Amino acid sequence: MKKTVTLTIIVGLFSLFALPALAMHHEVKIADKAGIGKHLTDTEGMTLYWFERDTMNHSACAGMCVGNWPLYFRQKVVAPAGTNADDFDTMTRDDGAKQTTFKGYPLYYFKGDAKPGDTNGQGMMDAWHVVNPEDFPGHQH
Repeated sequence: MKKTVTLTIIVGLFSLFALPALAMHHEVKIADKAGIGKHLTDTEGMTLYWFERDTMNHSACAGMCVGNWPLYFRQKVVAPAGTNADDFDTMTRDDGAKQTTFKGYPLYYFKGDAKPGDTNGQGMMDAWHVVNPEDFPGHQH
């Protein structure tokens, strides 16, 4: 009986700390960087990008492209202030992988971003851009 009560308390305490951390894992944030402007990041501050060659709910980035531009996927996204929860959704790619979208466009990371706040993919090949939630899908050249 004593072991069961102790285990219940431990599980209860773990839940108090783990659940907020899990909820935070799905939060998208808006960063603002000089020279770049406002843009979406994941909960850790890693920049999210969109690709001009994509179309609504369809990714043109496949094969080696995905190696350079890893997919951003969260089953559920907590939308930042200034955006609507409906702006975020999930699509299934041609390769069967799931990918999170913003206003219908697939979201990506850039493998050249090493730390939170990096925006090294901005303007890459004149086709990759940070996601400015106030001007999307504006062409941010």
